[in-house]
Amino acid sequence: MSKRDYYEILGVARSADEKEIKKAYKRLAMKYHPDRNPDNKDAESKFKEVKEAYEILTDQQKRAAYDQYGHAAFEQGGFGGGAGGFGGADFGDIFGDMFGDIFGGGGRGRQRVVRGDDLRYDLEITLEEAVKGTTKDIKINTLAECDSCHGSGAQADSKVETCPTCKGAGRVRRQQGFFVTEQVCPTCHGSGKKIEKPCTKCHGDGRVHKAKNLSVKIPAGVDTGNQLRLSGEGAAGENGAPAGDLYVVIHVKDHHIFERDGNNLYCEVPISFTMAALGGEIEVPTLDGRVNLKIPAETQTGKLFRMRGKGVTSTRSHYAGDLICKVIIETPVKLNEEQRNLLKQLEESLEGSGKNRPKSSSFLDGVKKFFDDLTK
Repeated sequence: MSKRDYYEILGVARSADEKEIKKAYKRLAMKYHPDRNPDNKDAESKFKEVKEAYEILTDQQKRAAYDQYGHAAFEQGGFGGGAGGFGGADFGDIFGDMFGDIFGGGGRGRQRVVRGDDLRYDLEITLEEAVKGTTKDIKINTLAECDSCHGSGAQADSKVETCPTCKGAGRVRRQQGFFVTEQVCPTCHGSGKKIEKPCTKCHGDGRVHKAKNLSVKIPAGVDTGNQLRLSGEGAAGENGAPAGDLYVVIHVKDHHIFERDGNNLYCEVPISFTMAALGGEIEVPTLDGRVNLKIPAETQTGKLFRMRGKGVTSTRSHYAGDLICKVIIETPVKLNEEQRNLLKQLEESLEGSGKNRPKSSSFLDGVKKFFDDLTK
């Protein structure tokens, strides 16, 4: 057997812990294993070398002796040489450890413990509730611990034993050469136990379907898509494992006055063309009550007015957004004869005066220039 340094063989530092050594061994053992390198004597030799280094460095007594005396510690009796052949930790054990990490069943003989499922509940609230916060009572259907057997799945006088097939893991592995497969244990169907007399209420599952009433506190400032996590309010776990969580997803209803964009609120405010021309004051709504909005003279339709701090307060920064009012000049309808005559008189007085209607005048000048250019 080679007298190369064991740390050098595995490619680890002398200060490496057992986890680092095991990781290096897995990588090299898979690389040089005979199943992956048939009829390759060099790979077989390197596999034995890697295996010997691993067995020495993962044994505390042997590693201490090796660190002090080197290979001489195992000559002429000593602790005995490194393991020969393919006994001890074989290739199947390597994959077994890997599957244990993936499926959570690495410890043979330990009962399988599976955390309960997370649940989702979609909750619709009004804009006012979203802005100010509220408390909502909800009802969910979930898997809860059976109150008859207290989650054991067995009657009070029943014996509960570890499943003899999977040794409590709930899953069984099958290895065929290089490949390893894992599936639910066909004997216990994943529970990891053998129950003599299953509970008549939950039929051995340890959990039952149950309706549960909960009170959910909605913080001020939430918006559509925000999620609230209620820890431990999801489905009960198997074999006494922790319950999952409940995620409450917020949906804010459309409002008949306001539209929300982040922390700002928007609304349209109709005004008469008389107020738009002469100016005035109009009452507008906010989520905190009514406020007066001053409209300056000569206001054009579409003008935006910002009312600071009248929007939504952020749940994170506690910064209050704004209320933005867009004025829309309303054209009067269903005019009587007198009103029509008055409007005609106004129109005649404005006719030909560009200073009273600068946008119209500018537009007409632009149209005239457009057609003049076409005829050139």
